[in-house]
Amino acid sequence: MGNIAQGANIENRVGRREVRVGLSTASVYPENTEAAFRYAAELGYDGVELMVWAEPASQSISIVQSFMHKYDIPVLAIHAPCLLISQRVWGSDPVAKLTRSVHTAEALGAATVVVHPPFRWQRRYADGFAEQVAELENDSPVSVAVENMFPMRVDTLFGRSGTSIRRLERRGGPGPSITTFSPSFDPTDTGYRHYTLDTSHTATAGTDALMLARRMGSGLTHLHLADGRGAATDEHLIPGEGTQPVAELCEMLVGNGFQGQAVIEVNTQAARTTMDRAAMLDRALTFARTHLNGVTPPVPAPEPTGVSRG
Repeated sequence: MGNIAQGANIENRVGRREVRVGLSTASVYPENTEAAFRYAAELGYDGVELMVWAEPASQSISIVQSFMHKYDIPVLAIHAPCLLISQRVWGSDPVAKLTRSVHTAEALGAATVVVHPPFRWQRRYADGFAEQVAELENDSPVSVAVENMFPMRVDTLFGRSGTSIRRLERRGGPGPSITTFSPSFDPTDTGYRHYTLDTSHTATAGTDALMLARRMGSGLTHLHLADGRGAATDEHLIPGEGTQPVAELCEMLVGNGFQGQAVIEVNTQAARTTMDRAAMLDRALTFARTHLNGVTPPVPAPEPTGVSRG
């Protein structure tokens, strides 16, 4: 398991590079990390992106390794504990947490660490963030891919999501908003060696996903596949079920020789049963295989075993 999974792409029978498609462990919430490995194995995902958060198993290299062996599923990426809800995971020092995320990726054989830009109130971290990212990449084969985020929109405070969607359509952008990220929610404003592009965040930000991908250029090495309709809150819909040009983005990247990997990061909390959740995750995988690899996999008949929560 020590090999860095930088073989993000595998070659198909006709010599075309196939983009690996992973499943974010956050996509099965409120089920647990082990459940994500089980879904990934049953549905035919190529691996998982490990979201490090409050669940103890997500923080333990040895426990995650046991899941990797049990389900024969690799970890493709680590999502650093940089969310608001994970500010105390692995301590309170964001500098140390990012370093630990890279070391965890090395231990698990993951190619990438996904990290958000610093929050504005994390001044020391923000001041040294770009330098730390560069130093970590110089000292490790792991890519630190900084993710595009979105501003806090004023219309978050007013009305339902449908109203905010219509406001964004009329304005052609998010309207009055503030950024909680330093110096910007758009990492290309600073410039990094590697990027993560999230297609739910582009919807909330009112950002043109295709233009952002072009700005990221060859630095775009990690793709969070989701969708959104432009609501003031981050939706993480199944790709193809919102208004983002996700299919066009995938096809553009493949046409440009994309060498990175893709991860399904969607919200499945509306699923009433494990079968419902499996169906949602299967739709997302089918979309990714179709638009990234040019093939539609056979529809599986998953029978989730109901991994216990904890």
